[in-house]
Amino acid sequence: MKPTPTRITVACCQLAPRIGDLEHNRRQALAAIRAAARQGAQVVVLPELVQSGYVFIDKAEALSLAETAHGETLRQWSALATELDIVIVGGFCERTERDELYNSAALIDADGVQAVYRKTHLWNDEKRLFTPGNCPPPVVETRFGRIAVMICYDLEFPEWVRLPALAGAELLCAPVNWPDAPRPVGERPAEVVRVQANASVNRLYIAACDRSGTERGVDWVGGSVIVDANGYPLAGPLHDAPAEHTLLIARLDLGEARDKRISALNHVHQDRQPALYD
Repeated sequence: MKPTPTRITVACCQLAPRIGDLEHNRRQALAAIRAAARQGAQVVVLPELVQSGYVFIDKAEALSLAETAHGETLRQWSALATELDIVIVGGFCERTERDELYNSAALIDADGVQAVYRKTHLWNDEKRLFTPGNCPPPVVETRFGRIAVMICYDLEFPEWVRLPALAGAELLCAPVNWPDAPRPVGERPAEVVRVQANASVNRLYIAACDRSGTERGVDWVGGSVIVDANGYPLAGPLHDAPAEHTLLIARLDLGEARDKRISALNHVHQDRQPALYD
């Protein structure tokens, strides 16, 4: 593996997948990845369940749209990652040989699928459809840095985000589908605030890629955001974006995430007192 660069370019492709239209969703994702790579992106993040859509009628529908980690969608993403020499992180509806269903995300580089993460913290109706994952977020050594993966609601559990941070992750890529909800006028979505807080307390870059559009009556925040190691947005959050496709790009200095000092005498990892937290 070549030496890891300090500065990398990351893109979030905010898309509007069509529930049940696998071919459309594949074409849309491939076009978005290529567009991001043309603008210099080395790491490209896609939304949660971008392969299938999100609002399933029931488990039978979800099973009919699900793929294995060796299925057509991940094969296409792998071929494109090899062609473009990039990292792709994207969500898909995963089916096992025993017809278990997982809300999953894959990390793929030029050498193929490097990790498949299964969402652990299931949101609302997901509990009727999916089996929760039981493994911590993976941290993958790529040629563009140490990259972790988790999905949407996982971000609301600070102890879960802390795990990859302590394992040396420099960038956390999170495919998300954030359902829209009322909020005070002028306020950022709470989901974006949590991303900023998680980045700040861990000194970790986070790229959260949301979806857009309306699906079976559900509207989405469309709040894709790329946040620096101090918790400040480098790009986004997006909102009121075009329904089909919006591209968010930021330049990251991974040296900032590798440095956990916040003052001459303070270090966000070494200052922890885990013996007291139980």
